[in-house]
Amino acid sequence: MTTIPTLRSAAHRTLCGALMMTGALALGASAAQAGSCPADKVVASGKRQAESKAAAQGVTDTVIASTELAKEPVGIKDRQFRLRRLVIEPGGIVPWHSHGDRPAIIYVVSGEVVEYASTCAVPITHKAGEATSETHATAHWWKNTGSSTAVLLSADLFHVKGDPRQM
Repeated sequence: MTTIPTLRSAAHRTLCGALMMTGALALGASAAQAGSCPADKVVASGKRQAESKAAAQGVTDTVIASTELAKEPVGIKDRQFRLRRLVIEPGGIVPWHSHGDRPAIIYVVSGEVVEYASTCAVPITHKAGEATSETHATAHWWKNTGSSTAVLLSADLFHVKGDPRQM
């Protein structure tokens, strides 16, 4: 008889649930990893789209769940695994930010957003059903240039004491 181990705490359930969701999103979107920089438009960081000095506008950023990883078997100090929902109204802006030490995966639930990345000479459009990875080389800003609201899910490894308003 095979037994199934139980999750001993809410933190374990949260982490496992977030990992399963992230995996499901990645698997479900594997064929739709479309929103990426065209190979002939990739540039060295610094020869890219202009940085936006605009502050966040028309964006609601809600943390759905988070787990401090130092308290988990992986034992990663000063990091939390968090899942957020970003709702970006038409004309809304997610301001310029870097993922230098904070990798993330974004999944577009609905709508469409345009990314202005540090390593791409042209804007990148992300559509509903697509996922994109944000690595240490990613610095960018996003804008909803469409006429409908865009909804994104973001899973990242965030500093425990980081500014929760950091996008």
